[in-house]
Amino acid sequence: MSVFCVGFARRGFLAATGMFVFGLVLSRLFIALSQAQERVNLTLVSYAVTRAAYDNIIPKFAAQWEAETGQRVFIEASYAGSATQSRAVIDGLDADVVALAMALDIYRIQEANLIQPGWEDRAPNGGILTRSVAVIVTREGNPKGIQDWDDLAEEGINVVTANPKTSGGARWNFLSLWGHKTLVQEATDDEALEFTTQVYQNAGVLSRDAREATDVFFQKGQGDALITYEHEVLLANRRGKNLPYVLPSSSISIENPVAVVDEIVDRKGTREVAEAFVAFLFTPEAQREFAAVGFRPVNKEVAAEFADQYPTLDNLFTVEDLGGWDAVQQQFFDDGAIFDDIQAQL
Repeated sequence: MSVFCVGFARRGFLAATGMFVFGLVLSRLFIALSQAQERVNLTLVSYAVTRAAYDNIIPKFAAQWEAETGQRVFIEASYAGSATQSRAVIDGLDADVVALAMALDIYRIQEANLIQPGWEDRAPNGGILTRSVAVIVTREGNPKGIQDWDDLAEEGINVVTANPKTSGGARWNFLSLWGHKTLVQEATDDEALEFTTQVYQNAGVLSRDAREATDVFFQKGQGDALITYEHEVLLANRRGKNLPYVLPSSSISIENPVAVVDEIVDRKGTREVAEAFVAFLFTPEAQREFAAVGFRPVNKEVAAEFADQYPTLDNLFTVEDLGGWDAVQQQFFDDGAIFDDIQAQL
């Protein structure tokens, strides 16, 4: 009888213990599910020089989203060259939002069926988040007297720039030179080819990307002029470098787009918060952060606030003025296109 009672009690104890453990597991599972509903994770993929702006923008959006919805959002940001980031997303990087240096890099993601056509119409301002222009950095005191693009073709001027065949951003440089001749000075294509060829002959060895070109100019001390972007110079100057530069009479409008990656957000269930984040990037609060680190804001209110810091160029043209990205790629940068002809003469 005593053995039976002990056995029964033991079984009762084990059963009670099992129920307790089972209840604990359910409780923890419920908490985990509840926490999962209360938070969402996004991945932002952008290019390197935007980090300073997003470091301030992301916390502001997270605070606003939580105040409005009660849901915490955590945004992990990845920064690298724009073309590199485009390839990374195509190769499997789970980006909810891509903010890249040029529309061409987003079109490549679209061609991989990760972004649906018409992304430009699903964001404010045709998907263009910020703008910049091409500028010419000189040596202190500008000893060669460089004032405009035409000066870069003069004999004895050593130019530093990246190779547009290997650097997406360097294509803005090339297009600024070409458009300066054909659109502003109304030169023929043959005259534009002669001019751009001379500039690249003055450049000699071309850097692989904009970052390497900057290192060649400043760290190695090579060259009389560096073709780069206004936002790069302004950000450096805000950090105390005081780079001398010339704002040329004309430039292509460097337009930096943003898009939601449809395939990723639909799979992850993050479309709502991803689209809200993109919309937030166009608000005055976010646009001021971009303007503070050197980008020309697209929000009219903020553009007016920063008008003194971003002088208006006499002649500003766009990729569309040159035929659009498809035509530009085919005419200038595809294998066997114009830039290959230029390289063959270097």
